[in-house]
Amino acid sequence: MTMTLLSTLLAASEPPPFAVIRREQEAALDVLVGEVVDVAHLADIPLDGAEVLALVPFRQVRERGFDALDDGAPLRCLVVRERETLPVDVAIDRLPEHPVVVGDLAVDIPDAEYAATVRRVIADEIGRGEGANFVIRREFTGTTAAPAARTVLGWLRALLEHERGAFWTFAVHTPGLSAAGATPERHVSQVGGVVSMNPISGTFRHLDGPPDADALAAFLGDVKEREELVMVVDEELKMMSAVCPDGGRIRGPFLKRMSRLTHTEYLLEGRSALDPREVLRRTMFAPTVTGSPMGNACTVIARHEATPRGYYAGVLARFTPTAAGYDLDAPILIRTAYLDGSGTVRVPVGATLVRHSDPDGEVAETHAKAAGVLTAIGALPRPDAAAAAPRSGSVAEASASHPLLDARNAQLAAFWSTPQPAAAPRDVRALVVDAGDDFTTMLAHQLRHLGLDARIVPWHEAPTAAEEELVVFGPGPGDPRDAADPRMARLHELIAARLGQGAPLLAVCLSHQVLARLSGLAIAPLATPQQGLQRTVDVFGEPAVVGYYNTFSAFDAGHRATPRGGLEIAAEPGTGVVHALRGHGVASVQGHLESVLSIDGLATLERLVDGVLDADRADEAVRGVGAASVSRAR
Repeated sequence: MTMTLLSTLLAASEPPPFAVIRREQEAALDVLVGEVVDVAHLADIPLDGAEVLALVPFRQVRERGFDALDDGAPLRCLVVRERETLPVDVAIDRLPEHPVVVGDLAVDIPDAEYAATVRRVIADEIGRGEGANFVIRREFTGTTAAPAARTVLGWLRALLEHERGAFWTFAVHTPGLSAAGATPERHVSQVGGVVSMNPISGTFRHLDGPPDADALAAFLGDVKEREELVMVVDEELKMMSAVCPDGGRIRGPFLKRMSRLTHTEYLLEGRSALDPREVLRRTMFAPTVTGSPMGNACTVIARHEATPRGYYAGVLARFTPTAAGYDLDAPILIRTAYLDGSGTVRVPVGATLVRHSDPDGEVAETHAKAAGVLTAIGALPRPDAAAAAPRSGSVAEASASHPLLDARNAQLAAFWSTPQPAAAPRDVRALVVDAGDDFTTMLAHQLRHLGLDARIVPWHEAPTAAEEELVVFGPGPGDPRDAADPRMARLHELIAARLGQGAPLLAVCLSHQVLARLSGLAIAPLATPQQGLQRTVDVFGEPAVVGYYNTFSAFDAGHRATPRGGLEIAAEPGTGVVHALRGHGVASVQGHLESVLSIDGLATLERLVDGVLDADRADEAVRGVGAASVSRAR
């Protein structure tokens, strides 16, 4: 047998740091060997001409100003000095056999306790308007006395032989930290200037073999699973809008088939000239493993997870040098087993909790997600069906379409899936106030599409007297009645000041509720949260299909106009739920017009913006006539 770099690693008693990576649908894998450099920030990743593989821990999300329990996990870079490419079948034959090396299997949070956490998050977080969905982690643990390098290469062999549909199948070995995994999900890539994200959500379990067609159809028709996927698409479109001037286009949805699970997924694409490290920083981390909105999701995770996440939900980022700079490929670190220097093995896993989550179902989902890796590392026995599965050394089956999936796109806004021709500039500046939700990036993108020059400013930096012709107050989480919350207090102050100036304003979701409150309407929780819900509502005489992400609402209490300010009310008959307000130079809407759920979102946004700006132009015309009359009188 010809000596290869992989053979050299296997023959060494203490091999140097390495990584072995097989990318989806590729019939070869790469062996990378190099030196380890730990850095403090993503911007410090040494892109000096060499290929770099970076293990990015979850705590790095603090670079975005978000909360994270700190375990000191390093941002570890493998600076590649040697590499080779081998056919997958050849590599499998050279990798070590995979004996059962993990014992003492346990779980850090018992099933009943995890189910109780699910109930608590639904009631206390989603029920209080803190967000639409949250991912809460638990960990399966074990021990091994086997050498770390050989252990993760043995796990890699098992994953290559028996897992299917992984975006990356990999093993990494560095001092004190080794890992092997088969992650299904790309978080972000940037290749030749094209940025791609690949949100995967919705999980169909078929632990004993291929999925039954009827059961799969029932899964695809499940409301919870459909809404779960759409919510993460919305969240990742926020990120795409933050890094791509033209926003992001969606393709799909597709089925992602793995050995024991089938997922649903979309592909999002856009273009960006940003440094790939900055693309990664602005997109930390995927909502499929955190929640929505991102900032609050990180706070909720810190509240409900007792221990830091380590590398779970972070990324394994590969920076490949090109003639033009570097390309980036960064899968999410899930479905991965970690081995530390003391022989402790960890397999972290999480479930996405939404308003209709069943606690027992979410418990079962964590077991199913962990099963493939636990089987590969020898902690669970291998079912006969999986044992008989073909090697994955051949090209993996691509993600597939399905008629029930294709039909979903009829319920989504075409704006985010079709080309967006540039609009003629209006010579109107818009200030978009971020109230704690990155939906503002999508909202600003739509305003630019309508010809406005839009910029975003966080709520705590927004001026009381903005110079822009239009101020758009954006959505955010939380209870608008909470006067002790500095964000809520500042939003009330900013909107009141803009009203007092008589200057054009538009308010969305949370800010709509604040405007309603300032105008004398009552705010109260809805009977059921509307997180990720699509509704057809009447917006001042025109029906509009709009996406909703709210737990609280304004109520009209029988008024046709607001007690203060006399704003016209568009409310739901019977319930009194207020969908929109408008007045002279003022408009607001409860729904997220920027959401992928808002089929009529762009048209409604344009109508409201035109109404606000036209009123201001009329005022200017009147002021101009008045000034001319005074001049003639003189």
